[in-house]
Amino acid sequence: MDAPAGYLVILTILGILASASESLRFDIQSSHTKCIAEDIKSNSMTVGKYSVVNPNEGQALPDSHKVTSSYGNSYHTADHVESGQFAFTAAETGDYMACFYAADHNPPITLTVDFEWRTGVAAKDWSSIAKKGSVEAMELEVKKLYDTTIAIQDEILYLRQREQEMQELNRSTNSTMGWLGILSLLMSLSVAGFQFWHLKTFFEKKKII
Repeated sequence: MDAPAGYLVILTILGILASASESLRFDIQSSHTKCIAEDIKSNSMTVGKYSVVNPNEGQALPDSHKVTSSYGNSYHTADHVESGQFAFTAAETGDYMACFYAADHNPPITLTVDFEWRTGVAAKDWSSIAKKGSVEAMELEVKKLYDTTIAIQDEILYLRQREQEMQELNRSTNSTMGWLGILSLLMSLSVAGFQFWHLKTFFEKKKII
């Protein structure tokens, strides 16, 4: 496999992984917060659902659940619920945080939460699309492949943009470090010259030289 082909394969895999779903189970202790981060590109669809595992009667539910962007914008919030779901289209690129907070409880308790977060192609409900549009299985598969291809293309363009940004940052950093190196050299030479002049003047006054 040549380098361009290998590079394309890597980008393709990354594009597919970018639209994969994240399903996990975690515990929250009383008065603690658990947050999950998801890197989402702008205009990407994302859906999520969560539920408390085997909630007992009288047991405290998560005090709050919030989904916010890296810019502080709130996309979902819920208080004292056993389960819930959210869906939105990301308005900006960045890390989105889904946070669960368990209120203080005496005696201390531990809540177990099932959480699933889907982004990109994985966020689309294909069964609903098929039922609503009355499309054949082959047509549905073609649409899946088409949307997956678009998602991979968007991911490749996104990675190229990030690569250009990193190259610009590297060039800027190298330029800055070059000037700092020259400045440090000039300062070192200046200090050495001053020390040489000071020692020479001192020895001349002492008539050593």
